[in-house]
Amino acid sequence: MTTTEQAEPAPRRRRGRPGHDQSAILRAAVELFNRRGYDATSMGDLAKELGLTKPAIYHHVTSKEQLLGQALDDALDELTTVVTEATRRPPGVSAYQRLREVVRRSVEVLVAHQPSVTLLLRVRGNSEIELAALERRRWLDDRLADLVAEAVAEGALRDDVPPALVSRLLFGMVNSLVEWYRPGGAYDQAMVADAITSIAFDGLARHEP
Repeated sequence: MTTTEQAEPAPRRRRGRPGHDQSAILRAAVELFNRRGYDATSMGDLAKELGLTKPAIYHHVTSKEQLLGQALDDALDELTTVVTEATRRPPGVSAYQRLREVVRRSVEVLVAHQPSVTLLLRVRGNSEIELAALERRRWLDDRLADLVAEAVAEGALRDDVPPALVSRLLFGMVNSLVEWYRPGGAYDQAMVADAITSIAFDGLARHEP
């Protein structure tokens, strides 16, 4: 290169608006769906909430339905893993032990994904995406009822309450956390998990006359 030649400046790297990647858009969408209701929220509402244009949002996602699907998967995927692991019957681990562990870990999943779980518990099957999520919930309910039935057959749980009802009551207690639990509040995650597990299973345990 001669002294009169100058190197071309390196092209400047284009940067997107900070804090508005796909995950940030999803978090904002879930918060807005929970606050306003999914059906009552438009992509224009979401754009206004984020201070973006609608085309800027469509750069990351294709539709409001895609955001709903991602949110419901976020709520269901980890819980599905927890329940699937519990149904594998590892040697030396009773159904009662596995059921207690499912309850404890379900609390952890709910706390970690509370906004998405809140949205999941509010869906009513008004679209194909919501119907698919409800079907996944029914699958989880069925597997949990089977696990309760196994624990009853072992003699670990009382047998005068139908397993499907026990399953609904157990996880109704867990799901109630979405209404009142707040991270950083008076009760930490471990304390809540211990309390729910102890109260539920001390009350369900079979006592000899």
